Amino acid sequence: MKLSKTLRLQLLIQKYVFVALLLTVSGMLAWLSLQHSVQFDWTTNKRNSLSQGSIELLHTLKEPVIVNVYLQDEPTVKKAVEEILSRYQREKADFKYKLINPDIDIELAQQEGIRQYGQIIIKYQGRKETISSLSEQSISSALQRLSRPGERALVFLKGHGEREPGDTSNIGYSQLVARLKTRGVNSTSINLLENPIPENTTVLVIAAPNNPLLEGELEHIRNFINNDGNLLWMMDPGDMQNMDGIANDLGIIFMDGVIVDNNTNLRKTLRIEHPAMIPVLDYHAHAITNNIDYNTLFPISRGVKASNKPPWKSAIIAQSLERSWSESQGISDEIVFNTSAGDVAGPIPIVIALERVLSSESAMPVKASQRIVVAGDSEFLANGYIGTGANLKLGENIINWLSGDDDLIAIEIKNAPDTQLQLNDLQTLIIGAGFFLVLPAGLLFTGFFIWFKRRKR
Repeated sequence: MKLSKTLRLQLLIQKYVFVALLLTVSGMLAWLSLQHSVQFDWTTNKRNSLSQGSIELLHTLKEPVIVNVYLQDEPTVKKAVEEILSRYQREKADFKYKLINPDIDIELAQQEGIRQYGQIIIKYQGRKETISSLSEQSISSALQRLSRPGERALVFLKGHGEREPGDTSNIGYSQLVARLKTRGVNSTSINLLENPIPENTTVLVIAAPNNPLLEGELEHIRNFINNDGNLLWMMDPGDMQNMDGIANDLGIIFMDGVIVDNNTNLRKTLRIEHPAMIPVLDYHAHAITNNIDYNTLFPISRGVKASNKPPWKSAIIAQSLERSWSESQGISDEIVFNTSAGDVAGPIPIVIALERVLSSESAMPVKASQRIVVAGDSEFLANGYIGTGANLKLGENIINWLSGDDDLIAIEIKNAPDTQLQLNDLQTLIIGAGFFLVLPAGLLFTGFFIWFKRRKR
């Protein structure tokens, strides 16, 4: 086919226009790639991205965050640091970070009290905090502490055999207290025979007293509640230790007996041996349970009910399953539900929350509401069970809600189950045979087959 000069010119122009458009589009894509970054995290648990808890925390921070990282000029370390901090910057535009060599900027390092390489200064709302670990948990925990407008004081009642915050044994609360401290919540104990409840108390904790409270001590607690104080009250099955009056004031009913669940299939699945170990699988909608999607475990619990006595409004936080009941005759090898003996069928509330709106004449006008959480078990937050299921997460959420920090949540450590390949002997044998026998044999057969086919041509 013979082409005319006009057609050749048109084809030439078309070619140059195509090349020009291709270069223009390529240049625009290159420019956009510099201006905008798009990433996809396909790792298990998305461990190269921020957790949902950290993202929600960043959304609550209305002012800029400044981060200064003091380290030497090592490209590998700098790249790792920038990779972590850029995750925060992608979620919060005014999250600014700077890598500083303390050997060069000596004056600034001295002003900020830098003593070693790797220290990180995080600033927010005129406050700052120094951390030494560059991990999501450390950074987000520091941001949580800085975001709190004031100190959070958790005061534990003592002197009646209650669980103690400094006790490191299985029945103590030392692990919970240590975790809360990283969130900016300080804990202390008080004996009401020696001192009154401090005025700066954010939450008063009554953790299952084993001995009766005196009338004067009860009066201190009543005054605290009447003055809009927030309370976490846990009572194990058994005697009320003279606290019936306070329960009545709040419209709370502590049920007699112990909650049991004799669902053998469920207990086998969860590896629970004792019928009084109550698993909670589903939660009622509440600020405390919004981010809990795993089971919790309550050992030796009693039921708790609320009558919604004005001005209080109640909500169930956690309850036993439908096949459970409150056993009134004690725990034995063969427990049977018996209504005539006083057993009460489930589901039975174990943790409830009370809340009342405060009036303008409230003793604490800065608070919007007064909050109380009541639980029929104190051991679920003890060292022996705090690591079971979502117990720790539930405990942190309860304290955050009672402190008025509804938007502060627990930052979880992301596990990395896909970093190691675990093979048994049979799987190792199959893979070895595949590489050393099947694959070479397949290659030999393929080569012979190709040679044979070509020879026949």
